[in-house]
Amino acid sequence: MNAPKSTAPGRRAPHRLDPTGPCPHAVNARLLAEGAVTPVLLPGDIDGMAVLGHDALRDFLSHPDVAKGPQHFTALSEGRIPDGWPLRTFATLPGMMTADGADHRRLRALVSSAFTARRVEELRPRVATVAAGLLDGLAEAAERGDGVADLRRHYALPLPLGVICELLGVDRAHQDRLHELSALVVATDIGPDRAVAVNRELLELLTAITAAKTAAPRDDLTSALIAARDEDGDRLGPHELIGTLLLLIVAGHETTLNLVTNAVRALCSHRDQLALVLDGRASWSDVVEETLRWDSPVSYFPFRYPTRDLTVDGTLIPRGTPVLAGYAAAGRDTKAHGPDADRFDLTRTATVKHLSLGHGPHYCLGAPLARMEAAVALETLFTRFPGLDLAVPESELPRHSGFVGNSVRTLPVRPGG
Repeated sequence: MNAPKSTAPGRRAPHRLDPTGPCPHAVNARLLAEGAVTPVLLPGDIDGMAVLGHDALRDFLSHPDVAKGPQHFTALSEGRIPDGWPLRTFATLPGMMTADGADHRRLRALVSSAFTARRVEELRPRVATVAAGLLDGLAEAAERGDGVADLRRHYALPLPLGVICELLGVDRAHQDRLHELSALVVATDIGPDRAVAVNRELLELLTAITAAKTAAPRDDLTSALIAARDEDGDRLGPHELIGTLLLLIVAGHETTLNLVTNAVRALCSHRDQLALVLDGRASWSDVVEETLRWDSPVSYFPFRYPTRDLTVDGTLIPRGTPVLAGYAAAGRDTKAHGPDADRFDLTRTATVKHLSLGHGPHYCLGAPLARMEAAVALETLFTRFPGLDLAVPESELPRHSGFVGNSVRTLPVRPGG
């Protein structure tokens, strides 16, 4: 690993982000102790910043002089970001994730009706049915595996992936490959040649899906997006449509996958907290919110760019700098969540809301769906298997590949305890 770049006297040394994605919490605590904002080195030695403190991140996410559009990314505009850069998709994907102002509001309005609280509640019985069926598969896998099964593979993944693909009308035959490709899109340890190949294959697959829906529309969200017009008669352009589908597929299952996985790890490692829920002294919603705070499904989310030189919590962030939102760090910021912020506690009296699903104009559109899916998944799981426990020590679980997502790659459990 290369040594960090030299720094000017008095300037904080940049933290080189580890593309292999180790557990972030110890490093975050060290960085937070030095300040709410830190310079970082992104892959390819691209200078960036990360906002880690809760209050600083909340203010930054809603600041009027902070944008998402790639034209504000100085290194990209100067041609210093190659096609195979592992984070390029985050910076350049057409659609809501890289739009600002009226353009962002237009794109968001075309999708938002599918994720209202009422629509999400209508989906709850379907999610419960799917979850119950998947637990049959988890039990069968455990029988074949001497009592051990990978909960992430057999339950935490297929539940949100199946739900979002059903909403979009995506064929079951495409689902496994879509997950494999989307997982590589959010990985930060991928080489440039493979990154280019992954993005090309994903574009081709989504283009084929939209072409089929255009030719034979059905009662699903993809068909609705193809046909939808906003109040001014505008429709999604071809690139916006592909970008929107990719965002919905990736965000619609990767975050919930990590959320359910992290919640099960937390409950198995804190049996006293699990007992609170099973005894009715805490709710599954409490578990979801505390997991989002304590072990956010997203560690560092790319990118936002100041449109002018901006001082955040006493630290200058130059115009055009790519900035990461440090959700995992903000969730354990002792200044916001108290001296015991690193403790998983369902009885915590929250005086400050966590930021793990975002804040400001880009607040996660699918937040109601993610919360509902996770609560149903956990209640269904522990109602059927109240003695479920980890099959290996938590310290031995292999970590997620990358510093964007925050979870483990596998979660071997014993459903019978």
